[in-house]
Amino acid sequence: MMTKEYLSAYYENYDEDGRLTTRHGMVEYLTTMHYIERYLQKGMRILEIGAATGRYSHALAEKGYRVDAVELLEHNIQLFRENTKEGEQITIIQGNATDLSMFTAESYDITLLLGPMYHLFTKEDQWKALSEAIRVTKKGGIIFATYCMGDASILSYGFGKGMIWDIIEKCMLNTETFETFSNPWDIFELYRKEEIDELRSQFPVTQLHYVATDGYANHMRDTLANMEEERYNMFIRYHLATCERVDLSGYSHHTLDIFRKD
Repeated sequence: MMTKEYLSAYYENYDEDGRLTTRHGMVEYLTTMHYIERYLQKGMRILEIGAATGRYSHALAEKGYRVDAVELLEHNIQLFRENTKEGEQITIIQGNATDLSMFTAESYDITLLLGPMYHLFTKEDQWKALSEAIRVTKKGGIIFATYCMGDASILSYGFGKGMIWDIIEKCMLNTETFETFSNPWDIFELYRKEEIDELRSQFPVTQLHYVATDGYANHMRDTLANMEEERYNMFIRYHLATCERVDLSGYSHHTLDIFRKD
């Protein structure tokens, strides 16, 4: 099977459309939108690469921004179109993050790469996706790239859910360094911060923020789900105040790397 086939089989049986509406998923969504909104200016053009079912694209289109979106999977594109409201300045086309040749260079003020890096398993493809996102962004424009983190998965899935021996048996973990290894059939590529820094350093960009987008939220799903509204809102305030602290970022399942094209 090719990577796309593995992803199609996974997402056709997964509620991606509802993932960010849970209490713990909302932490990731609200944090990401919080940082995007810091850089929005009237009239900006936005590109979302790997838009999935369009949660971010639609939210930005509803705010009056013109959004172009690219998505690999037919299933997600169908849901994206079903979610599109009349009057939204929004387009969706099928495409691959590693080849955005359908878009001219320096076309967008903000480029969102909020999913593809999860599913790219070679350094070459990771480089291509980041290179293409940067190419289509205007000089001075802002790129948002998200990653799935290895240590949070080891802790929650490996130890928390008792799957550590299964992970080791599948040769997904170095038991000396605890580095993670993934293949297309594992669905998700896992990173460490130093790998993200090394990848970004190959391009003419300036980092603005490194954000733990869900922080500790995924480790306390049940707690957040049962938390009264006032305390949950306080948790969100705490999270937004601390999500750039490097000493706390290692527990986050997802991180957001934000940088400006020089």
